[in-house]
Amino acid sequence: MGRIGTTELIVILLVALLIFGKRLPAVARQLGKALMEFKRSFNDIDDKIDDK
Repeated sequence: MGRIGTTELIVILLVALLIFGKRLPAVARQLGKALMEFKRSFNDIDDKIDDK
């Protein structure tokens, strides 16, 4: 029950394609940028903690 199988992943991708359609690449790009910003912020906080 903990892992997502191949069938579930395909269903999720099909639903995302139906919902977002042509906007899916733009949505994925924005999600990637948000994740990179989160990671950068997390690393900055981690560096500040290490400096103390």
